[in-house]
Amino acid sequence: MSQSHNIPMKKVAIVDYGMGNVDSVARAVQHCGGEPVITYKTADFEVANYIILPGVGAFETGMKNIRTHGLEAVLREQVLEKGVPFLGICLGMQLLATKGWEGGETEGLGWIEGEIKRLVPDSSGSRIPHVGWNDVIFNQPSSVFQNIPSGKDFYFVHSYHFSCNHPQDEIAHTPYCGGFVSVVNRNNILGVQFHPEKSQRLGLQVIKNFLSL
Repeated sequence: MSQSHNIPMKKVAIVDYGMGNVDSVARAVQHCGGEPVITYKTADFEVANYIILPGVGAFETGMKNIRTHGLEAVLREQVLEKGVPFLGICLGMQLLATKGWEGGETEGLGWIEGEIKRLVPDSSGSRIPHVGWNDVIFNQPSSVFQNIPSGKDFYFVHSYHFSCNHPQDEIAHTPYCGGFVSVVNRNNILGVQFHPEKSQRLGLQVIKNFLSL
């Protein structure tokens, strides 16, 4: 007897709000067995099994674009009320915060309490923006890092970081500019500061793990 009816659907809505390379995220999702749709349409989010918010650029512009496209309400309904698994990537992770300071003080989605602050170089002369491969060290276990050891390298491009109000939301950190939070998680909401779609095999493993939640 066919078991196909037991295979969970993996319809993945990738938020199209004019920030970042959504095409590379879609290709990574497809490679990992998902069915990506790049969209800003409410109807697509309402049937999605997973939602990904990618992003590159300034916090202020990101939130402005989300609100201009009328996306905040539908994302809140699907993610907070219905519990659809959500992944924020780079700027998409930062927009989860209460507020950010890039481009001026701006209210964020407020799903994970904290602020987005500029990285501050430490005594090692760290360069800003932080560009390139760096360690992701686990603070606590997470199913999204199944089959991935702590301390492995992922690819980063950013000048700001997530300063969480609650340590229990911090899943991993990266030892740069004195250390910053590189992964956040609360319930069905996950955020990664690095780019899994640019982080080769282990980055794809993160996406596969996310699509298994």
